[in-house]
Amino acid sequence: MRRRKTRRIDWRRWTRIVRDYLLITVGALIVAAGTDMFLVPNRVVSAGVTGLAMIAHYLLGTPVGLVTLLLNLPLFAAGLRWAGGWSFGLRTAYAVVVMTVGIDLMAGRVPEVTSDAFIYTLFGGLLDGIGIGLVLRGHGTTGGTDIIARLLHRWRRLPYGQVLLVSNTLVLLAAIPVVGLVPVLYALVVNYVSSRVIDVVQQGPSYARAVTIVSAHPDRIRAALLKELDRGVTVLEGRGGYTGSPYEILFCVVARSQLDRLKQIIAQTDPAAFVVITEAHEVLGEGFRPMTGEA
Repeated sequence: MRRRKTRRIDWRRWTRIVRDYLLITVGALIVAAGTDMFLVPNRVVSAGVTGLAMIAHYLLGTPVGLVTLLLNLPLFAAGLRWAGGWSFGLRTAYAVVVMTVGIDLMAGRVPEVTSDAFIYTLFGGLLDGIGIGLVLRGHGTTGGTDIIARLLHRWRRLPYGQVLLVSNTLVLLAAIPVVGLVPVLYALVVNYVSSRVIDVVQQGPSYARAVTIVSAHPDRIRAALLKELDRGVTVLEGRGGYTGSPYEILFCVVARSQLDRLKQIIAQTDPAAFVVITEAHEVLGEGFRPMTGEA
């Protein structure tokens, strides 16, 4: 008799799935808490579909979470069909359900912060950004305009970011006759803070700097960086766009605390060097975070 092959369980895959859904759950509940604590009590409209549900709440008294869920249903069906399939759909559906149910269940049960505009705009954006960032790290989305942007990008090749910007702007403009201009201006602050926090949660804090150096003395600068900063340096071959002359370009990534010393080294070695310094939000590999297969 043939022995049946036992199917081995891929524990690493299931661990990643459980981790993703935990991130989505925590993130969606944080968004819900921020909505009920800081935004709805102050008539500050969120962007996207949740913002439309807030407008309906202010006009008709309808539950924010339920209306958000109902508005997402046709978008979710379209997204499932044309914008990502089941791998995209299941996590998005779960995130939307947890977020919308959380909004309605927490309403009236969490403390409402209405005393100071600075506090509720700052922390409203902070919680919104942390929550959405965690959902995205779990490979889900909170639905709404994200699905619209995916569909229009697929059908009309419209830029994803521009679609989000236009759709969110239209929601905020529609809120002005309902809540007034000042709460909408606060909403702009909330959305700005949220977008910045989302980047930090997804990519990590800007703890490193990527440096590109063009110098007449690349060997001396390279030796100083290797010796004094103990950071690797990559040598790239370049050519002057005007002169056509070949030269070496140095590229290295340093910790933020090492940036001042790097500038001193370059200034002492070649004051005429051309240097470009950019933020590196996430650096993986030797000397920084280890490379893993997880987001």
